Amino acid sequence: MEQLIYKKMKILIVLTSHSKLGNTDGKTGFWIEEFATPYYIFKEAGAEITLASPKGGQPPIDPKSDAPENQTTATIRYKKDHDLLHLMANTLKLEKIDSKDFDAMFYPGGHGPLWDLTTDKDSINLIEEFWDVKKPVATVCHAPSVLLNVKDEDGNFLIKGKNVTGFSNTEEVAVKLDKIVPFMLEDELKKKGAIYSKKEDWTSYFVKDGLLITGQNPQSSDAVAKELLAVLKKWKLFK
Repeated sequence: MEQLIYKKMKILIVLTSHSKLGNTDGKTGFWIEEFATPYYIFKEAGAEITLASPKGGQPPIDPKSDAPENQTTATIRYKKDHDLLHLMANTLKLEKIDSKDFDAMFYPGGHGPLWDLTTDKDSINLIEEFWDVKKPVATVCHAPSVLLNVKDEDGNFLIKGKNVTGFSNTEEVAVKLDKIVPFMLEDELKKKGAIYSKKEDWTSYFVKDGLLITGQNPQSSDAVAKELLAVLKKWKLFK
């Protein structure tokens, strides 16, 4: 019965189109593991998955996420999955996405979203539309930044008074990008009125506040994806 229900589920995964790491010569983009792990969790649950990004086409990959020490079973599978690689090379433009076609949204991290998805009007509008009709939105690591400028039906910041997490200040310092990123995500979430919490660096941790799910770091992607499935099942949004 569960498999039959899950097969009706349609999930939109939104990736960054930003590749430049601040004012440096470095590159950024999306973090492979934070995409690959949830993608296969959704796929194996029978979900229909659509990939989108602000510019469409191939989203940039954060080169650090492709380093040997950051490989997992899911990332290795991703690199050998020709069908998925084809989908990734041809992501749809966000401006062409209709929120009515999906049951949930998921945003993987990487530093890229800090520069584009945080202020992308199409992304903001989609999240607001999902929220208005009570559809779940899940983000992980740096991707909670996509929520910073989203507002609720009363015109207040969506995350004001809500429990959230995201890449912590100490984790940003640990990867030595605290002087390069446009803002520290933990600080910015708090400034917008969110009730921020975290666990020890590089520990899996997620927070669910109603239909909003946020994960702290790459280690949290598995838990966030599974929680999104659980929320979808509970709310039966896909029936």
